[in-house]
Amino acid sequence: MKERVVCASGVGLLMDYLEGALPEDLRAELEAHVASCPRCTAFVASYRATPRILREATLAALPRGLEESLLAFLRSRRA
Repeated sequence: MKERVVCASGVGLLMDYLEGALPEDLRAELEAHVASCPRCTAFVASYRATPRILREATLAALPRGLEESLLAFLRSRRA
C-alpha cells in the first residue's frame, strides 16, 4: 500500500514539487493534501513568497546613521 502524503512528508517533497520534478501521481496527491490543509496551504504560500520578500528586504535603505549604530551595538554585545 502506498503511503499517503501528510504534512510532514509533504514538506520533504516541496522542493521537488516546486521544481516540477515529482511524478504526476505524487504531485496530484500533494496538491490534494495542500488544498485540504490550511496549514500546508499557508506554508506553501510563504515558501513561494520567500525569494520576493528577501529581494524586497535587501532593497530597503536604512535610515541615516542606523547602520553604524546597529553595528556598534552588535560589537558591544560580542565583547
